[in-house]
Amino acid sequence: MNRRNRVTSIAAAALTLTLVLSGCATLFTANSAPTESTPTGEQVTDSLAPFYSQVLQWSDCGDGLQCTEATAPLDYTDPAAEDISLALVRQVATGNDRIGSLLVNPGGPGGSGYDFVKDSLDYATDATLQASFDIVGFDPRGVGRSSAVSCYGSSAMDKYIYGLTTAERGTDAWIAELTASSDAFAAACAQRTGPLLGTVDTQSAARDLDLLRAVLGDTHLNYLGYSYGTFLGATYAELFPEKVGRLVLDGAVDPSTSNFEVTKTQAVGFENALRAYLTDCLEGEDCPFRGSVDRAMSTIGALLNSVDASPITAKDGRQLGGNALLTAIIYPLYQATAWPQLSDMFYTVLHGSAESAFQFADAYNGRDVNGHYTDNSTESFMAINCIDYAYNADPTAMRAEAAELQAAAPVIGQFMSFGDIGCANWHHKFTGERTEIHASGAAPILVVGTTNDPATPYVWAQQLAEQLDSGSLVTYTGEGHTAYNKSNSCVNDAVDSYLVDGIVPASDPQC
Repeated sequence: MNRRNRVTSIAAAALTLTLVLSGCATLFTANSAPTESTPTGEQVTDSLAPFYSQVLQWSDCGDGLQCTEATAPLDYTDPAAEDISLALVRQVATGNDRIGSLLVNPGGPGGSGYDFVKDSLDYATDATLQASFDIVGFDPRGVGRSSAVSCYGSSAMDKYIYGLTTAERGTDAWIAELTASSDAFAAACAQRTGPLLGTVDTQSAARDLDLLRAVLGDTHLNYLGYSYGTFLGATYAELFPEKVGRLVLDGAVDPSTSNFEVTKTQAVGFENALRAYLTDCLEGEDCPFRGSVDRAMSTIGALLNSVDASPITAKDGRQLGGNALLTAIIYPLYQATAWPQLSDMFYTVLHGSAESAFQFADAYNGRDVNGHYTDNSTESFMAINCIDYAYNADPTAMRAEAAELQAAAPVIGQFMSFGDIGCANWHHKFTGERTEIHASGAAPILVVGTTNDPATPYVWAQQLAEQLDSGSLVTYTGEGHTAYNKSNSCVNDAVDSYLVDGIVPASDPQC
């Protein structure tokens, strides 16, 4: 299962993706500087021309794929100051009627589009798209093989993600412990990453997306974005509406939603997904629960509280607390096909074993069996979210929000509370405004939403499709996070027809 959305299981909270339109980068306008026409015909400022006119040097990287790096400015307000690199991988179109490039983003923020295409090409796209497009995966700035955020080594990351507090949850002493941990992490990120840390906002990444479009030789952007990738794609459409080709935004995020409302909506979404799992589980013979869904939910709530108070020690010495267990529960809720494995995990934890739960949590957090973190997805997730949102770690405000979260999601809400602590003292602040994205003048944009998507709830897809002046909604009635290439032929046909033939559904096909 691909991690398209991260749950930060630091002791403070289990908080999934939060996205807003960042105002950290200043927009270039046609009158901000003289313009120059690049060899590809792009009209850009003189300072950006060297970036837009670069010629990519592709090399074979196995399995019929080609890899390269593009150069982008660290800061689009001062392009001459310093450069960064962006890693790309592509499969050249397999058919004879090539349309152009299709850039793919798996979400996160912090997900590697490079790995997504290199390791999971048939999960990211189907054969129809592969025949018509060069499928291009890329690591956004701050992520993976591109110029990347770096904070901790594996041992320190273990302590940051899985470390337990000594004080009781929600007390002043507990908040102080979390604040100290978060501040140390922020300081390490600033020291090890340098100036890049202040430029990993989504708006800067969207500018990179336009640069990649140009150097790939496309006059308009064709794009398939999942989860957080929908926010990146929508931000691109807002900045460059005239360059929008065919954009599919699957598992959509509403960019106008406040930080707290994002957390609350997701808490309800995961709680509903947990109930859907239990409904299915209780109909089978191998379910670790008995009785009604409500009774099983109470059992899970008691289990979370139990390990939070008395953690279970794993064979490697780590202790399974409430936050780590919630991460282990949430991970298989992303796709209904993983529900049998979730049942197995619940059975082992209920019998006092932490091994299966840590396997899920580790897979989600990018930690291998040797205790090494195989990517920087946790670090980049924090860095991007911390600069894309505003945070308020006032204890009174957080306690009021915690009460509201627990009322909305009685089983898991308390473990998704106090998340503002993680970013409150980040070294680079959000300076923008959360607002709707309309992308006025853009070509039609397809928004896909799943009715019981726990990570990006369906209401966000409805809201984004409504906000976009040219938005068109495709609804999948079902479970799981995102729908294209993993739900049914109705969704696939709608997306493929749009991307390949430019056919926009006359109305929501209600798949």
